[in-house]
Amino acid sequence: MPVAAACPLSLTASHRRLLKKLAYGHKTPHQARVRAHVVLHAARGHSNARIARETGLYVDPARTWRGRFAEAGMPGLADRRRPGRPPSFTALQVAQVEALAWQLPAETGTPLSCRSCPELAREAAERGIATFVSASTVRRWPAQDVLKPWQHRSWIFLTDPGFRAKAECVLDLYVRTFDGVALGVDEYVLSADEKTSIQARCRCHPTLPPGRARAIG
Repeated sequence: MPVAAACPLSLTASHRRLLKKLAYGHKTPHQARVRAHVVLHAARGHSNARIARETGLYVDPARTWRGRFAEAGMPGLADRRRPGRPPSFTALQVAQVEALAWQLPAETGTPLSCRSCPELAREAAERGIATFVSASTVRRWPAQDVLKPWQHRSWIFLTDPGFRAKAECVLDLYVRTFDGVALGVDEYVLSADEKTSIQARCRCHPTLPPGRARAIG
């Protein structure tokens, strides 16, 4: 089976200077250093097999980085964006489960002092919030939040029956979606909110530092 010819490269003076800086710089990340060496060897007319031997790579990665530089120049040596696995739950579903976790069980007629994660997952399925959600997922959602309302005594729970419809539009915008369509790269969401009751007052007592599972006091 014939082997495709290696892609020829020619470097400008600025490209060569930048590639040498990456290839021999002491603070250059390893991946960037190896890719720079691949391009420098390719510019000397070396074959992909020889480049692989010189850099310790396999032939396929050497061919890949050679081709990406020929196609896109220096930006071609950067990692391409990986979309990753699409989320299994919407932002609205996460907010509904978290709101359920922050409610007292007595408010919903549940004879418990507090809910466990398996009980929350089961109740979320019973309420139709999600077809199925695991207890480990329910445990992870509140732990990842920056704001932890259950650590604040002054937290007010929302009881508005139209909360779902009002929150859905806002939560969709947080994940850059509007009316079920993803926003484009040239579309932006701007949010403005006034800060009420913020006054420059001295505290009567020193602020207590935050601790494990304890907010600033």
